[in-house]
Amino acid sequence: MKSVFLRGLAGVAAFVSSTAFAAVALPQLVIDKAQITVSGLSSGGFMANQLGVAHSATFKGVGVFAGGPYMCAGHASYTACMYNASISSSALSTMQADINNWSGTAIDAKSNIAAQKIFLFVGNSDFTVGPNPMLALQTQYQNNGVAAANLEFVRRNSTAHVFPTDFDATGNNACSSSVSPYISNCGYDGAKAVLSKFYGTLNARNNTPAAANYIEFDQTAFTTNAGVAPTGWVYVPAECAAGASCRLHVALHGCQQNVATIGDRFLKSTGYTRWADTNRIVVLFPQTRVDSSSRATAASGSLANPNGCWDWIGWYGGNFAQRAGTQVAAIKAMVDRLASGTGSGGGGGGTALAAPTGVATSGATASSMVVAWAGVSGAAGYHVYRNGGRVTAAPVAATSYTDSGLAAATTYSWTVTAVDANGAESTASAPATGTTTGSVAATCFTASNYAHTTAGRAHVSGGFALANGSNQNMGLWNVFVTTTLKQTAPNFYVIGTCP
Repeated sequence: MKSVFLRGLAGVAAFVSSTAFAAVALPQLVIDKAQITVSGLSSGGFMANQLGVAHSATFKGVGVFAGGPYMCAGHASYTACMYNASISSSALSTMQADINNWSGTAIDAKSNIAAQKIFLFVGNSDFTVGPNPMLALQTQYQNNGVAAANLEFVRRNSTAHVFPTDFDATGNNACSSSVSPYISNCGYDGAKAVLSKFYGTLNARNNTPAAANYIEFDQTAFTTNAGVAPTGWVYVPAECAAGASCRLHVALHGCQQNVATIGDRFLKSTGYTRWADTNRIVVLFPQTRVDSSSRATAASGSLANPNGCWDWIGWYGGNFAQRAGTQVAAIKAMVDRLASGTGSGGGGGGTALAAPTGVATSGATASSMVVAWAGVSGAAGYHVYRNGGRVTAAPVAATSYTDSGLAAATTYSWTVTAVDANGAESTASAPATGTTTGSVAATCFTASNYAHTTAGRAHVSGGFALANGSNQNMGLWNVFVTTTLKQTAPNFYVIGTCP
């Protein structure tokens, strides 16, 4: 099978999206620097891993959809890191030596990796990259101290080399087929899964994000690299544009997935912006471009980059996976620019208010919770956020707030921002969690294991269906095995029957 990463584009008509707006400067926003994360598919997955290792102090979460270990192609031909190739422990040791030797110099201190939240996804029918390189990546993270609770690895049957969604979009390919645009309705919301891993429970998504929130920006301000396009895209929710403190996620497309090749499909058909819009998440979509010049690589000989892949094999220098790597440095500079705002309007005016401290919960009922905090000098009021979404329509003057309309027996997380007289917000406080009282009446569902997963009552791991919450093994994931699941709490199911 020819490589999705490196085969030519003969017969594929390039589609360049049209826009009524010229590229502008990347905005400066109020970004919570403790909540900057990255994910990517294919070459974007390899680049997400490189960014997460090189800048482990910046990226608190890393999501890899069908990628492989750090520096794999730095020591072996790229083909040894794809095609479901098995990567030996000896090869992993060689890659680890780079991490060890570069720690604190060419890359951030490797100790930061252990604190990252990691999300890994691969289809069991992915023969372009495949499960084995992802298993090696999982081992690499474990070898660098990532705890089991922070490391999620999802494998799905009948899923090829694609970005998985749970909705249909015009022009998408079948989940079992590795063809353009490599975005598929697989009955699995990959964007929700990876963002939930990083940010916890999310507010319900908006399936029609405003077109005005997509901004085309000038990438030449950050690099003139031959593999990076002149413009990129960023999605800025209205609240974030107005000066609210927001999170930042970098979403990296794979080969043959830049805007010049597939239009806006990676931006709009992956689902990232649907969740970002309602959860104060800015999404940066850096863009590559085709580079037909043959270039020396680290270990794969001389190659061109005809599919606009992110550099994970060393087209643009032997330091491609380090902080000084031209593409790594460019993306980090974009992140720094976005996170450099200090107040409303994307950086103008601004507020020097400190984030509230001492946030705590109390007085739980089955439908409400009291959130309290210490006052901030100079604050005109405060906004309260539940699971990332703002619940206060206007700033509250008091230093406590009763949040109501909650579900019984459910754990929530709250943060608080201080607001100045101009409406500009501080960064968010440290989160405080609390659980409402009461219980959820047991409800039973009898269906095939496949139906349980598509309905969101179970998930798949290693070809088996596991009940959400309890993780009880229900047997093989298919339409032939039938199981009764009893719901005992929100998104918590056990195998059993109801009275």
